[in-house]
Amino acid sequence: MFTRFSTYFRFFTGIVIVLMSVWIAILFKPHTLPITYVQNHYDILLILIVCWIVISILFKKYDLGSKRDLRRILPAVLRINIIIAGVTTLTMYGLRELELSRFVLFVTIIAGTFLELVFFITYKQLVHSKKIDDSLQDFIETRESLARERAEQKREKARVKEGKHFVSSHISSYIIQESGEEVYRLINKYFDLTADDYTILSTTTRFNVLKLPDDSFSAIANLKRINDIRYVNKFFEAVNTKICTNGLFIGCVETKNMRKKRIMRKFPPVLNVIYYTFDFIFKRLAPKFNITKKLYFFLTRGQNRVISKAETLGRLYSCGFDVEEIATINNHLYFVGRKIRKPYKDTNPTYGPLIKLRRVGKGGKEFYVYKFRTMHPFSEYLQPYIYKHYNLKEGGKFKNDFRVTTIGKFMRKFWIDELPMLINWIKGEMKLVGVRPLSTHYYNLYAEEVKQERTKAKPGLVPPFYADMPTTLEEIQASELKYLKAYQKHPFRTDWCYFWRAMFNIMFKNARSA
Repeated sequence: MFTRFSTYFRFFTGIVIVLMSVWIAILFKPHTLPITYVQNHYDILLILIVCWIVISILFKKYDLGSKRDLRRILPAVLRINIIIAGVTTLTMYGLRELELSRFVLFVTIIAGTFLELVFFITYKQLVHSKKIDDSLQDFIETRESLARERAEQKREKARVKEGKHFVSSHISSYIIQESGEEVYRLINKYFDLTADDYTILSTTTRFNVLKLPDDSFSAIANLKRINDIRYVNKFFEAVNTKICTNGLFIGCVETKNMRKKRIMRKFPPVLNVIYYTFDFIFKRLAPKFNITKKLYFFLTRGQNRVISKAETLGRLYSCGFDVEEIATINNHLYFVGRKIRKPYKDTNPTYGPLIKLRRVGKGGKEFYVYKFRTMHPFSEYLQPYIYKHYNLKEGGKFKNDFRVTTIGKFMRKFWIDELPMLINWIKGEMKLVGVRPLSTHYYNLYAEEVKQERTKAKPGLVPPFYADMPTTLEEIQASELKYLKAYQKHPFRTDWCYFWRAMFNIMFKNARSA
């Protein structure tokens, strides 16, 4: 009864706030009599108020009062009110009712946002004043959970020593209640649930992983999605230290495409596109740029982040896991990773549009190639996985490479992604014509003779591929070997001839590498 009353109370308070905000905006509008303005624009103001109330209900703004964290309330209110402004503008444009002052609309949104934040914060203090602070409450709950887990582990070990190998009914029922029967079947497929060397977690903090003993488990499963984990790599690295070599780790993620599918189904047409656009900008693009990353993580603490399939699997590989299986269950991607080594612990991963990729250069020395990003973050770690599961297509690229983004395909088609390689040319690390700079994994696919010849010359911006147009990896190696041997005899003449042959094929034969 109290919950229903509090919901109604927040709803009617929201109506009062929007009416107050409109009135404040009219009062602050220069050279305007409030009563006269309302009489002349009552229909437009009604559209604004209706849009405000309807969208607030659809996006459950009035349920925010039940949240106890300002970092969750603030971005939610801002996001919803921005959507209200956009929908109101589109509605007025569609109805050809364009007489509402932009000043009134802008001030209404600002005043409404401020008043709603004041209300939610005050409401939180009044309703939750008797509750323990979140951090202390989480600490107490964690300690109690750890105590229960330790007690349960001791009981399980005692049962095993007595020869009573069985699956605890509460474990199986817990997994099913938390994630469903399909997830339980997946875990049961890989875990020996009658043993005592595994653990099942449902956590978004690595604290609950770090408290476990090192190298003591053959398998660990986490039922919470990694979208809500602030430091994903550190979480994976912590799991790595607790699992024995060849041990298994099962987790899940809501991928970028799955998230888009859920949003498009959740909201009605038009609204779903607007919501998805703002969601993509705030939760996909903002964490990738240094200028917005700190603000984003301050407001969200990394929860409900947008993560792609390629980024998830790439993070797993970078943290020492080989992907055994992936499965789609309940609109989540579940992965089974096998520990094969210690984590790389990349201290400077790249997220932004300009990236540096480690490549093999002259003398076998590695250097960094500058490119515009065309793949999802951490995709560079996935080359062994892609090579194992996907075949090479003509030109030596991988078929159906899900690591490449939509805009990345466009950039590759017109070589836009390779423009920053001019920096390497200016620095003297590459020359105009030469073999492609390869990653260590791709380089190791080559025959020994080709690898030895490759180290005798700098890689180039225009590879012999465009001159000879090979279609298989073997043909690519033969083309490069022919170029390298010719270059050793006549450097200038060879590069001159290959450059103009490549330009002819690019301009008149539509030669492409992607």
